[in-house]
Amino acid sequence: MKLINRINATVLPLSMLFLGAATISGNASAEMQWSDFSLSYLSGSQYEVGDDSRQFLTVEHASGHNWGDTFYFYDRSKSKNGTLESYAEFSPRLSLSYFTGSDLSTGIINDVFIASTWEQGAFFDNYLLGLGVSLNIPGFNYLKANIYQANNSASDNDQMLTMTFAYPFKLGNADFLYDGFLDWSTSSDTQASEMNFTTQLKYNVGGALGSKSPVYLGVEYAFWNNKYGISGVDERSVSLLFKWHY
Repeated sequence: MKLINRINATVLPLSMLFLGAATISGNASAEMQWSDFSLSYLSGSQYEVGDDSRQFLTVEHASGHNWGDTFYFYDRSKSKNGTLESYAEFSPRLSLSYFTGSDLSTGIINDVFIASTWEQGAFFDNYLLGLGVSLNIPGFNYLKANIYQANNSASDNDQMLTMTFAYPFKLGNADFLYDGFLDWSTSSDTQASEMNFTTQLKYNVGGALGSKSPVYLGVEYAFWNNKYGISGVDERSVSLLFKWHY
């Protein structure tokens, strides 16, 4: 129940805001076109800032709508020393093609969005607002980019670039997925410029298990410079990964 309450507390306010904007645009109905829910378990070491050995349980939900798209995740981590931590993000984007009633696709740009993110931790709530695009690149399931102005509650405000991608491929009859994200933020008087490039390489064993939905085994690699804006704190961590979509 605590997890459900936290999800509702995070998702509902921004969902209402975006659905309200969609209604104002003059379009009468909001339709969900697809959705995906997954549960992940990671275990690794070589983490910086705190205990270097940790386990993570992650809940993710993504959805596409005629008015835009959303992405939500909730992390619950446990360190080897027993420390428990929680972190969540909710990122809805409003399609400007939908909002304006005009087709804004051009070249490799599929659509342009008003992009937002709510970052939520134990002692902070950060609110990010900006512009985003979805790109049509051959071979990719998706490739998205957002530029934000961040209003941070526990650190200096900054600007951020976020990119996310997913690239499926086959080796023989085996299905693989390489996906991840890149976050880059500007520096300030009290914190260094930060870059986090985290990717996952995963093998789909769902077919062998009789599952119609993907079940992945793989690894996650984090390449994180100036973690949390701390100059010189660079993380290079590898985690074993199990991820179940349903």
